[in-house]
Amino acid sequence: MVDDREDVYSKAVRAGKRTYFFDVKSTRGRDLYLTITESKKHTHDDGTATYEKHKIFLYKEDFEKFLDGLRDAYDEIDRLKATGAYVQDQPAARPSTRGPEEGGSTGGSGDRYTDVDFDDLDRS
Repeated sequence: MVDDREDVYSKAVRAGKRTYFFDVKSTRGRDLYLTITESKKHTHDDGTATYEKHKIFLYKEDFEKFLDGLRDAYDEIDRLKATGAYVQDQPAARPSTRGPEEGGSTGGSGDRYTDVDFDDLDRS
């Protein structure tokens, strides 16, 4: 039996230690569906790495309801941030990566350092 399902579109979005994959696929009956995969890298003490993955399958009959729910949640985030009760741009625990000319640290013992993942340097 020939499997005529196909990958139609794929987009990877890197976000720190996580990568999100948005994959549009078609069924044998030519219906489209979306898979959203979150992949998180875990580096072990011995230098080896494993990836934890979570996947959501979103079918055509649910596209609009899913998008409505996502928009509602995003609108609520914007509303809550506008109240000032939540951090606007970055989590409070993240150190500043701006230099003195951008309003960041000016030097001395109070400097904060950014966690650098050198695995990312060879990727664009």
